[in-house]
Amino acid sequence: MASAPPISGTGRLAPRPVLCVLTCALVLVALAASASGAVHIPWDRIPGLLWGSPAPGETLLRNVLFDIRVPRVLFSAMAGAALAATGVTMQALFRNPLAEPGLVGISSGAALGAVCAIVLTAGSFVLVAGSAFIGSLAATFLAYAIGRRYRGVAGLLLAGVAINAMAGSGIGVLTYMASDSQLRDLTFWSMGSLAGATWRTLATVGPWTLLLLGYLCTQWRVMNALLLGEREAAHLGFELAPVRRRLIVVTALVIGPLVAVTGGIGFVGLVVPHLVRMILGAHHRYLLPASVVAGALLLTLADWAARLVVSPAELPIGLVTSLVGGPFFFWLLTRARSIPA
Repeated sequence: MASAPPISGTGRLAPRPVLCVLTCALVLVALAASASGAVHIPWDRIPGLLWGSPAPGETLLRNVLFDIRVPRVLFSAMAGAALAATGVTMQALFRNPLAEPGLVGISSGAALGAVCAIVLTAGSFVLVAGSAFIGSLAATFLAYAIGRRYRGVAGLLLAGVAINAMAGSGIGVLTYMASDSQLRDLTFWSMGSLAGATWRTLATVGPWTLLLLGYLCTQWRVMNALLLGEREAAHLGFELAPVRRRLIVVTALVIGPLVAVTGGIGFVGLVVPHLVRMILGAHHRYLLPASVVAGALLLTLADWAARLVVSPAELPIGLVTSLVGGPFFFWLLTRARSIPA
């Protein structure tokens, strides 16, 4: 059995305290997000509303908390964790710090598949999620096939530009073909939203996503090996061709159903791994779980902000993540030492 290679530079801070702090912050933000919104819910009433009998006049508060807020907060945490974990996986697979499902076209491929199902079929969740998976899988293999032919980031970024352009053109054609009701749905869906998160959505997507996230976290040894280079990883006993296929398929399986529900949410898979890597280093044994928790924290914060900024309305969450991720990406590009040639 292949052993994990030694990875230097485990970061300035110890992993366990960082994980503990991130987890506590996630719990606090989740409680705050559950209590805040167009209908304010006192923090001290949350346990009683969830597990006890509501007092007279609190039926509305319980319905808002249990039927709307809690499933949305849980889904935002799960989606953020999934996006961050797939970002770490893509960066290890491509050996490139700029690899991220949105930048290399995977999210756009999933979006194209989902829009095809929305416009050309009855638009059931099974069809939309299946089409999104097929689109994300095709985009992933295309980005990998093009990106591996070039050194550094050039091939990967060019592949992402091409895939995003083609997917955008396809989405534009389908949008032109859509009916008025479909057009309205597509407009809000394309900007990203967690408003469709329900207990049924969690029951459908949650177990699948959590299972795949658990699998990705067990692959830290091969991700460490990939940091050393393909030849070195092969000498350590890892069969790289099956590993690549598995990681690509798992990434597509995670991204496809999520995009079908949330629409376009970018930059989480780019921002979170970089921030965690700055704190803990490149050892994937710590980087993966910390990125999972930090991704859940970031998207829960973004969704909370999206609901509060223009309350009682809400901003599309994709706009919030882009406002944070865009400047971060620009700053990353200006740091020459952060991007290998």
